[in-house]
Amino acid sequence: MKTRAGGGPTAGSSASNCVRIASYNIHLGIGRDGAFEPARIAAVIAETGADVVALQEISLGAPGFDMLHYLCEATGMAGVAGPTLVTARGEYGNAVLSRHPVTAAVRLDMSVPGREPRGALDVRADCNGRPLRIIATHFGLRPAERRAQALMMLAHVQKSAGEDAAPLVLTGDVNEWFLWGRPLRWLHRHFGHSPMPPSFPSGHPLLALDRIWAKPAQALHAVRAHKSALARMASDHLPVTAFVSLNAAQQLTL
Repeated sequence: MKTRAGGGPTAGSSASNCVRIASYNIHLGIGRDGAFEPARIAAVIAETGADVVALQEISLGAPGFDMLHYLCEATGMAGVAGPTLVTARGEYGNAVLSRHPVTAAVRLDMSVPGREPRGALDVRADCNGRPLRIIATHFGLRPAERRAQALMMLAHVQKSAGEDAAPLVLTGDVNEWFLWGRPLRWLHRHFGHSPMPPSFPSGHPLLALDRIWAKPAQALHAVRAHKSALARMASDHLPVTAFVSLNAAQQLTL
């Protein structure tokens, strides 16, 4: 399979062999202008053309606004909720949107005592008869917290290693701005190094907080921050996108 210069599959490639992944911290739908505009978030997701989207900082239900329900309606994608925090305004946390049928979903508690509850969603999807596993997460703000969460994540991944041949994608806002921080070094050691496009702050991105890894590493291609004018305004993070080959032995020519 080949991709064109812009990162999308060429006309001669088989779409069933390739899935576009996005990770997007939507900041509760509040843009850089301070306005709450869910329609902008839906429009940015549509711009990315993603088949599977990992979402962070999303409201998930009553009595507040159910952003996940809204985005499912707006995009036509199925949604999986991963609440980590319950407030007077409703549940809040992570979610996954998918154009492909979700066959299983497991919530992981990655909370560290004394800190805001954190978690991850481990989702399996059937992509035109080919399996794909996506783990969507959001790490904490303090270095010690992120170190603990990276170790929790690696223990979970290693525990399930060898269960099936599905490509595994780990994605989310890992909040790690230290390039040589231990969480990144540990994750790179397990998954291999992946490109690190800056995604935060969205107006003038300097920090690569939003990451995508894959195992096997050669399944991951064309990792980029989505830098449209709308994306620069809709949230304080830019979405990060990548293509994932569903055939682990297959190479994409960029």
